[in-house]
Amino acid sequence: MHDAWGGGRSGGAGRPGVLLDERLRRSFIRVGAMAGKETLHVLRDPRTLYLALVMPVLMLFLFGYGVSFDLDHVPVAVADLDRSDASRALVRTVIGSRELVSAGEADPQDAERLFRRGRAAAVLVIPRDYAEKVARRERVTLQLLVDGSDVTVANQVLQKADALVRAETQRLAGAELARAAPPLQVKLWTRYNPAGRSALFMVPGLAAYILAITAVLLTALTVAGEWERGSMEQLFASPVGRLEIILGKLAPYLVLGMLELLLVVAFGAAVFDVPVRGSLTLFLVIGFFFLVGMLGQGLLVSVLTRNQLVATQAGTLSSLLPSLLLSGMVFPVENMPLPLRLLSSVIPARYLVHALRGILLKGNGLAVLWPDLVAVAAFAVVIVAVSTARFQRRLA
Repeated sequence: MHDAWGGGRSGGAGRPGVLLDERLRRSFIRVGAMAGKETLHVLRDPRTLYLALVMPVLMLFLFGYGVSFDLDHVPVAVADLDRSDASRALVRTVIGSRELVSAGEADPQDAERLFRRGRAAAVLVIPRDYAEKVARRERVTLQLLVDGSDVTVANQVLQKADALVRAETQRLAGAELARAAPPLQVKLWTRYNPAGRSALFMVPGLAAYILAITAVLLTALTVAGEWERGSMEQLFASPVGRLEIILGKLAPYLVLGMLELLLVVAFGAAVFDVPVRGSLTLFLVIGFFFLVGMLGQGLLVSVLTRNQLVATQAGTLSSLLPSLLLSGMVFPVENMPLPLRLLSSVIPARYLVHALRGILLKGNGLAVLWPDLVAVAAFAVVIVAVSTARFQRRLA
């Protein structure tokens, strides 16, 4: 004799397991149906594909080349009061580098005027007795006037000029310095980014920043659009549960997000020579949980607002500013005040930025990056649970 499930009669202990399996199977079918419906919506809307696949690459290209801390072609004027062969040799050493370029000759009193007009970032003043003191092996004091309105440029000009002057000092000392044995000697060994290229520092942070914005926006319009189109009533009339609706709507955008993640990193490696030294599997796992969390955040925004315009604004603000200012992408988290450090601890982009830099640049593994993985996974679980709880099966 067969029972209602089509198999032989089983004991009471086996029936709950069969019933649970059947419920799971039906639940997966409903989630698949919801995912298929959302996939068709994505394929019919080219704006979604543009937002997911084209805009991230465009943003990475613009930010990667536009946001750079590398010192390059900074104009420096020279006030050579000595006009000797020795002073001209010093000028060639300082201005001959690619980072500092000549802004012409100037008078020390003209420094402020040059700074106001933006014609020079610094003015090097060489005293009149420079050649005489160099010949007598006496100490010479040079003056460097720097425009401090841009602190980043000013600090780098100071460091570069100091290094070039030290190099000229060693050249003038010649064999005497070579024979001297200094009591202290420092040897530098720069790991992971020996050339000091800002692109290697910025691209992993930009990847997290771009993913956070696009992932939130991808789902911030979904439920809000359903409410505005009036199709939410049809979902309420169906046997699909709240969690099944949430998972069905997240699945297609999660696939798009993973493609976006791979595309951004591949573009960064091809265009900006960003290395991939760590585990690609760990990279994908952390990226997966991060995308689930950000997609869930966008879905929560759409559930709360029920309006596409408001959802777009709220989604942009809730992802753009925290991911830019509190993630450590540009400003170190350690240098922030305590309240901001505490606030940054709930920003998932902070952990993805740290994980991407560790995986791509340093080759770190799970033994080092497990706190980042736990943090993004916990955020993903909490945000999906809150989105499901806030998604009520009623019209008002």
